[in-house]
Amino acid sequence: MAKRPSGSNWGDYGSNDRRGRLNELTPQRVLRAAQEIRTGQRFCLSLPLDYPGGNVLNPYRFPPEHRWNDFGGTPAHDYPMSRRREGTTGVVNDDIVVMYTQYSTQWDAFSHIGSQFDANGDGEAEVCYYNGTYPGPDVEDMATACIQGRGVMVDLHRRFGNERVRVDRAMLEDVMREQKVVVESGDILVLHTGLAKIMLDMRKKPTKEALHDSCAVLDGHDASLLDWITHSGIVAIVADNYAVEGYPSERGSGKPYWPLHEHCLFKLGVHLGEIWYLTELAGWLRENDRFRFFLTAPPLRLPGHVGSPANAIATV
Repeated sequence: MAKRPSGSNWGDYGSNDRRGRLNELTPQRVLRAAQEIRTGQRFCLSLPLDYPGGNVLNPYRFPPEHRWNDFGGTPAHDYPMSRRREGTTGVVNDDIVVMYTQYSTQWDAFSHIGSQFDANGDGEAEVCYYNGTYPGPDVEDMATACIQGRGVMVDLHRRFGNERVRVDRAMLEDVMREQKVVVESGDILVLHTGLAKIMLDMRKKPTKEALHDSCAVLDGHDASLLDWITHSGIVAIVADNYAVEGYPSERGSGKPYWPLHEHCLFKLGVHLGEIWYLTELAGWLRENDRFRFFLTAPPLRLPGHVGSPANAIATV
């Protein structure tokens, strides 16, 4: 068994574990979550995957590229099958997408963020990922876990509006008390900030100021907040903002570049979902005096990939 960093849960689910807190989504907890289905109404929690548009949110990520497959020199768009066999009927379309897996609504796999840590005890820090692995657990490990469970909504936009605020533990707990939200072990924490709605309203022509200076983010540098995540028992954190935590983070020697990412993905095995579309669901929950719902949210089964688009569904 690898050595474990301070504050981590490495080894708690076995020395070869690659699912982290998703192990807490037991059949009993999925059944508990299913009790939140009372109307059968469903909400799509994904933006169109060509949003936000452009690359002002992240200069290294670009919208999906769509093109038609090549059928022997002819684009497979309204392709008549009579070209394959004379006299036959029908047309076919066959297309290709080139996609950055973390451009829009997404899941982060554990292999997305690692650290330099002496996991093997030889006195030298090496690159490793959750549970001391190398390479780290990828999206396929998430996909085969079949993510279904109880989502718990904290509506930060309801409190802070479009103001850019870094939410620490005290602020989060204050909002939860105000909204009578209770989080239990095995829940998926879902944070509505309103940023994805701003992205949608800009119709793929976003401004840097709007994307980087609007709406609430978690304060990844608040040690008390990280401690709350550790002891809350939540299995994942989802937000409709970019990165869940404030970015750019504080700079400093010896500090994590992404403190909340490193704490969740590297130490605890808590997956992060980013840029989900939560506004319609948040409105319905508010109007119906609820904060819990049934969440179905698998990533694509993409072996070797560090992230994946998500097309999650909330059922209430």
